[in-house]
Amino acid sequence: MQLNTPNILTLLRIVMIPVLGLVFLLPAPWMNVFAVVIFALAAVTDWLDGYLARKLGQTSAFGAFLDPVADKLIVAVALVALVTIHASPWLAVPAAIIIGREIAVSALREWMAEIGRRASVKVNVIGKIKTVAQMVAILVLLAGHDIAGIPLQTIGLWLLYVAAALTLYSMIVYLIAAWREMQHVDSTP
Repeated sequence: MQLNTPNILTLLRIVMIPVLGLVFLLPAPWMNVFAVVIFALAAVTDWLDGYLARKLGQTSAFGAFLDPVADKLIVAVALVALVTIHASPWLAVPAAIIIGREIAVSALREWMAEIGRRASVKVNVIGKIKTVAQMVAILVLLAGHDIAGIPLQTIGLWLLYVAAALTLYSMIVYLIAAWREMQHVDSTP
């Protein structure tokens, strides 16, 4: 493992995962603000580590593996914490869709890498839009209340549903690409 700036940022994001879960679930009046700060910092380091890896020529196999794992874990912990505090099917359904899709697509990418076809299930534009909607939704929902008459919790829930819909759509795109690759692999002697 090469310890460079992008990989250090990814490792920092992994350290933030249990901290986010613990802080958000603490019965303290400041928990929402601190959870928002931690999640926002994680979102910024997610963007920054990829940018720096490309800009500084510090991409690595370790970073390519660990970065998406860190992203999926912090999103899953945030969603589980939100559902724990705000137990509602309206929140649980999109959270389950997002977490379930992340597990399925991660397994699909791993399998495609094993057969040498990982590029066919690489991140696409819809996946990036989904990530932005998901990150903003989680940030708003972690805040825990509306501000200045702006219905942030409603907006956050709607954004989470947008992210869940984009999640399903992108999963279908990945599954179709994988199916085509399976057909190709099965038909080669």
